[in-house]
Amino acid sequence: MIIRVMRIIIFVKTFRKRCMMRTKRLWAVILVMSVTGSLQAQNKIEGSLKADFVSSYVWRGLHLGHVSLQPELSVGWKGLSLAAWGSVGLSGHTEDHKEINLTLSYQTSGLTLGVIDYWNDEYDKRFFYFKKDGTGHAFEGYADYDFGPVSVSWQTFFAGNDYQEADGKRAWSSYFQLLAPFRLATFDWEAAVGLVPWASDYYSASGFSVTNLSLRAAKDIKITDSFSLPLFGQLVANPASQDFFFVAGFTLNAF
Repeated sequence: MIIRVMRIIIFVKTFRKRCMMRTKRLWAVILVMSVTGSLQAQNKIEGSLKADFVSSYVWRGLHLGHVSLQPELSVGWKGLSLAAWGSVGLSGHTEDHKEINLTLSYQTSGLTLGVIDYWNDEYDKRFFYFKKDGTGHAFEGYADYDFGPVSVSWQTFFAGNDYQEADGKRAWSSYFQLLAPFRLATFDWEAAVGLVPWASDYYSASGFSVTNLSLRAAKDIKITDSFSLPLFGQLVANPASQDFFFVAGFTLNAF
């Protein structure tokens, strides 16, 4: 009887030990699969193509065009992103200019660092012309940090067409912005305050100026079970120039 009891005890201990070993192996396999999946997701190259149709082109409180088509193509990998953005006027107005912006940026956690090449054909229609006497390019470096409830960004032009007409010296035109996203009444909202810290012909500012007070609302409108149309509206005030704008538009997402 005692021998049988001892055999049962030994069997239970052995069975329990084997179960524990198999459980550890199972968790190890799950852990490896999870890490592998995460690394594969990080290594995956992602891209997007979309286009905005806007009633007018307003940027940082400045009116730069009328009814416009603004396509964007971007590709990203491991926090590194390369994007091309453009704007072309659809109204035939003489103030509308063709614009192409190229952006190279890197994002890690809440910090984004980048360089943007702005080009438009207002001063020269040659894209590959970079001389000081009339290039259409202006190069800007920027840093943005997203704290969650609010993001803070600083942009400064460091090369290209950014000179003061009075003395011909580089202006180092800069722009500082606070942006707060929030959700209210089924809409996605963004409130922004932007300012120019010193004199800049680029921003038509003679000194410290608040150039952008804006409120934007966006909502996806369901058209069919598989297609929704993102609509947005934005109120923009420029206290420095005494301008006020209302912009409306929609976005088409290809992928």
